[in-house]
Amino acid sequence: MTASQSPRSHSALPDLSEALKEATKEVHQQAEDTEFMRNFQKGQVSLDEFKLVMSSLYFVYDALEEEIERNKTHPGYAPVYFPVELHRKAALERDLEYFYGPQWRQEIPCPKATRKYVDRLHQVGQHEPDLLVAHAYTRYLGDLSGGQVLKKIAQKALQLPTSGEGLAFFTFDGVSSATKFKQMYRARMDAIEMDDSTKGKVLEEAKTAFLLNVGVFEELQEMVSNSAKKNGRPIQEEPELHKRIPSGISNGSRPAAYRNEKIGMSSHESTSDTSPLHWGVLAAILLVVAAVCMYAI
Repeated sequence: MTASQSPRSHSALPDLSEALKEATKEVHQQAEDTEFMRNFQKGQVSLDEFKLVMSSLYFVYDALEEEIERNKTHPGYAPVYFPVELHRKAALERDLEYFYGPQWRQEIPCPKATRKYVDRLHQVGQHEPDLLVAHAYTRYLGDLSGGQVLKKIAQKALQLPTSGEGLAFFTFDGVSSATKFKQMYRARMDAIEMDDSTKGKVLEEAKTAFLLNVGVFEELQEMVSNSAKKNGRPIQEEPELHKRIPSGISNGSRPAAYRNEKIGMSSHESTSDTSPLHWGVLAAILLVVAAVCMYAI
């Protein structure tokens, strides 16, 4: 069979990586236009909300990597199986133990939107494994694209140790060059054999994955806003740099320096231009998700 006769050459759709980039442009724009993104650029960060986001990500990666292991030899996923380079569950476990202490599994919440995301991952992995690549693409390449930038922002804003504790999620020790790895990963995706019908489903699943991520962070924002109202704290606050809380005033096994503190990086901004502090962290993590639509541009 000649190249002109190959089934792939008759595809009505471009290569999978390019098709995914095009298919997710609209949701990428939606994410850019949210208050999440605008507030992230102001550098407003709250540690408590950062911990909530990391907790939700743990449940997501626990489900995703369980289904990846289930389908690691499936022809629709095997070419992009890179557990050493990409898997995040173990890194998140280290981060959560650092923030919450050894009993972190009993403390982290799994909100409704996170559960919905987890259920979808199990549905895909168990019944539609050809679509699993869409979720891996949305999460891993987004994290890899934005990871180093977000690591620096979080480290500075939250005054985390320069040795990297609490930031393992953003560290990809198995990837020496993110640019070269993403090029290779895209080539592997493009090598997956699938007809146009399956490819179309993968594109739709990628958009679904993106929206599931957005739903998670919107629910976390709502949780924090409701908590602030219940505790009588103002929803809008002037960002200011707070000193770290002395260890003597904390309780429990959590690292004392990391409880209930708020740090604003943009203290020069006016009150009228300021939004809730917790939006900054949610925006930062959402940026990881959105970055997947930018990595090939």
